Amino acid sequence: MLAQVRRYAPAAISVFAAAVFLDSLRYKFTDHPKTQEIFGRLDGWAGSLGLPGLFGHTGLFSQYVIGSAELAASTLLLVGLLPRFTRLNALGAAIGFAVMSGAVNFHLWTPLGIDPNNDGGGLFAAAVTIWFTTLALMIIRRKEIAGLLSDLARAFVPSTPGAALRQAQGDATSSTATKVASS
Repeated sequence: MLAQVRRYAPAAISVFAAAVFLDSLRYKFTDHPKTQEIFGRLDGWAGSLGLPGLFGHTGLFSQYVIGSAELAASTLLLVGLLPRFTRLNALGAAIGFAVMSGAVNFHLWTPLGIDPNNDGGGLFAAAVTIWFTTLALMIIRRKEIAGLLSDLARAFVPSTPGAALRQAQGDATSSTATKVASS
């Protein structure tokens, strides 16, 4: 039974989270009045802190930026279900977790509150649910996340100081030796 849960849980979580993210895009990308109310309230709060426009239409955390992050997370979550691309699934879970961490915190710690749409807190409950499910998926995919971080470290951080220089010098030395041997 536990083996079946481990086998199918990532797919179920991925499809569920992607469906919720994709469903929310119709509000964010069409400038729905409920979305205007939520982001307008957040922008007013940010303005009171000296950061006007932060959540506005062209702001750093506008509905379009957040919606684009949700679209990217959904795409990675779904494409990552293919066996060859499980690292993308882990990346999608991490992006979804980051977006939902922001959503949950803004609901809890700003004037937005947990019931901005007067729907009994449905939007907040969805954010918390997706936050927990993407956290669970990141735990399930922890080896893939470790692999992603390892690949990033290899790409951006030399293994030892001066390793790139020594490698370049070694390549120059080997090409010189090849030229001498071929003469």
